[in-house]
Amino acid sequence: MKKLLKYTVLAGVVLSYSSAIAGNEDRVGSAGATQLLINPWARSLAIGDAGVASTRGLEATFTNIAGLAFTEKTQIKFNYTNWLGNAGIPLNSAGLAQRVSESSVIAVSIQSMNFGDIQITTTDLPEGGIGVFSPRLNVFNVGYAKSFSSSIYGGINFKVMSESISNLKANGIAFDAGIRYVTGEQEQIKFGIALKNVGPVMRYRGDGLSQEVTNISTGGISTLEQRSATFELPSLLNIGGSYDFNFNEANKLIVNASFTANSFQRDQFRFGLDYGMTMEKAAFNVRCGYVAERYILSAENRSNALTGFVAGFSADALVGKNKTALGIEYAMRLAGQFGVIHTFGTTISLK
Repeated sequence: MKKLLKYTVLAGVVLSYSSAIAGNEDRVGSAGATQLLINPWARSLAIGDAGVASTRGLEATFTNIAGLAFTEKTQIKFNYTNWLGNAGIPLNSAGLAQRVSESSVIAVSIQSMNFGDIQITTTDLPEGGIGVFSPRLNVFNVGYAKSFSSSIYGGINFKVMSESISNLKANGIAFDAGIRYVTGEQEQIKFGIALKNVGPVMRYRGDGLSQEVTNISTGGISTLEQRSATFELPSLLNIGGSYDFNFNEANKLIVNASFTANSFQRDQFRFGLDYGMTMEKAAFNVRCGYVAERYILSAENRSNALTGFVAGFSADALVGKNKTALGIEYAMRLAGQFGVIHTFGTTISLK
């Protein structure tokens, strides 16, 4: 009872904090480090990130870290995304989740976005020709989740962000926290709440902010360094639920719904369906989802490059004497004028 009280208090604190980060039309587009809002994992992405209460394993480090507690033993994932479709920006992701005790699981993962080679230009050489640089965005995650009972699960995820160009770099830290409650005779009813991307402001630093100037009086050369403005992280709160329709031992449909209270963009409602068919040594899932926000269907007024619809599938098979689960996954996002964003990946689950 004491533990349940603690989590009730925690949920109350999180809900109180949500009033401070609720969607604000005046702040849309003013946050930095928005790569933290990109889901790199295909399976949870294919239901529109609506699986706040249902996503399990390593993928839960993005949606709701509490879901990491459902990892059976060891899970390894690799995913690739052509971010913004026609723009062709590669987003590579890899991670490992490992159960360390009967109730505890830890995970590490990394996401890296590379914008390719760009010519270095100066005021004297505006056409370049003096070399290239490669802007990069990296996110490193360390997560921990624990099952406190057969119904209550919780977790926390720490992030280190790095952004760099040729002569400027910004580093930052943030954390996510989440809880999940499971109930029902077949554990078919689930609720989840997750607070994400909470951390101190970030600032760019480096030689790119320095400039050499000549003192007219003495002829001496001095270096002046300008200060860059700080920027806040895209904090948000996810609240969601799911229900499992267990038709029989081989067929199940999971219905997901969630609400996202954003601090630097419009609030969103998320809906997702996950239908799974299980066979003796294989499983197949098809998924679809939709992310609704104000003006999402208006090309003139929407503030999001994504138009809301997502879909995907996954196939898993048991291989080898140890019955290792080997799976492939795919998801797609519609991005208006940018085309279609594809995410491909593979998952290895050891028992």
